[in-house]
Parts: sequence; C-alpha cells; structure tokens
Amino acid sequence: GTESKHRRRGGDLRTRSTELGSAVTGSPLTPVLPASTTVKKSIVLSSENRKELAKQAKVTKEERRAQIDERYKYLISRLADGIGLSEQQVEEAIISDDKFQLIEQFFAPSGLKKLLFFYQDVLQQKSNLSLRSDESMNSLLQKKLFITMGSTENITGTCAFFLRTSDKVITASNASQEVNFGIFDCTNGNILQGLEFFLSQIMVPALKSQQNWGAVKEGLKNSQIQDFLYSVDKFVGALSSSRQNIEDRIQLTKVDIDIYISNLQNPSDYITAG
Repeated sequence: GTESKHRRRGGDLRTRSTELGSAVTGSPLTPVLPASTTVKKSIVLSSENRKELAKQAKVTKEERRAQIDERYKYLISRLADGIGLSEQQVEEAIISDDKFQLIEQFFAPSGLKKLLFFYQDVLQQKSNLSLRSDESMNSLLQKKLFITMGSTENITGTCAFFLRTSDKVITASNASQEVNFGIFDCTNGNILQGLEFFLSQIMVPALKSQQNWGAVKEGLKNSQIQDFLYSVDKFVGALSSSRQNIEDRIQLTKVDIDIYISNLQNPSDYITAG
C-alpha cells in the first residue's frame, strides 16, 4: 500500500539522482574522499615542506658561517661584551638573521653609515602556536638579538649600534679604527633615558678627557671646543628635563559632569553653577 509506494518513490529518487550525476559528469558519481585522508595528506606535505625549509636554512647558515672573517669577529666580540652574550650566541643570531647582507653593505666602500642591532623580547614564531586558557602572552616572549634598519620595529630593550667614521672599505686591519660602537639601554621603550645616560655617562666624559682635537692644537683650551662642550651639556640637560616632565606628567581625572548640569533649568541656575 502506502508504504510500498513511499519505498518505490524513494528508490526512484535515488535512481534519478544517480542518473542525474552521470549525465552531468559523464561518468558515475565519484565518491568523496574521507576528510581524514585529506588532512593526512596536508600533514605529510607540510611536514615535508618544513624539512625542506629547515634543510635550506641550515645550508644558508653554513655558507654565512664560512663568510665570517676578522671584520665580523670584531663586531661579534663588541656585541657579546656590550649585551652580555657569548660570542657563539651572537654568531648564531647573526647567521640566522634575514638581514645578514646588511653587514657586508656596511663594510663596503661608501657603504651604510650605521648598523643597528636590537636585543629585546620578541614573540616566538611557531607554526603550531596556540594559547591555552592558562597560558599568558609573556610565556611566548623570548629575548632575541636581530639586525634592524631601526624604522620597522619599536625599541623596547637594548639598541647596539656601529657607526662608520669614513667612506673607506672596512678591513680586518682597520675595523677597530674606522668603526665606533655604542649601546642605548631603552628598557621598556624609554629612549630618552637611554640617550641621556649614553651622553652624560659615556660621551661627555670621553669628550672632556680628549687630548687630541686634530687641527686644533690648543685642545680643550680652545674657545670653539669649550662652546661645543657647553652646547652638549645644555643638550643633555634639556633631555633630562624632557624625561622628567614626561615621567612626572599630570594626569587629569575624568569627571562626569552630567550630574551637575542635568538640574540646570534657566539662566540663573547656570550663573549659580558658574
């Protein structure tokens, strides 16, 4: 009766679906692969890609390690001493850096005038990175030494810099004479404090004890030299004042004035409130 009609209709419907599929595709319906199979293939592919990338990175690092000569070793030793890392740690950081080529550009004749390094907390890069409910962002931060142009990353830790004193090519024999090294401690992004400390505690004392001023034979007794040192002192004083003003800035409390003006009805009320 009714049941057999429903069964027949169901059977007809299934048959029609199959026929429709065959008509559209020109062949019987292709069975869909289980999702697990697709996932397994992507895992295998991504695993192979990771292995290939790791292999390429290792080759690149070894090629860069072979480039390290006395010029590089001079930079590495200064960085290690200044930041408090071992020379091996600094070397590993440098040869792993995607801006490694900037060092060679710095050494070249009329090359880059400055070479900057930041040493600070950075977010760990992991392909399978996931935060558990009990895991804080701080646990994902890790100290890292990296080369920078100084324009794309904010400084939140230590800035180490190398400056050229001429356009000469930097060689193993002249690196210590032609390259100056310095450090700003800009912990928590406090750049003014780092600059003030560097100038007041390092540069100004060094300048005031300088005996050789080149063509100026009188040295520190020369009026132009004295004016220059006076200007530097004034600049450091201005930095100090600016930093203190920023640190001691007045925070105005937000006041909800609705409760004061909601009951004002006429001009005399406004005069009284004023």
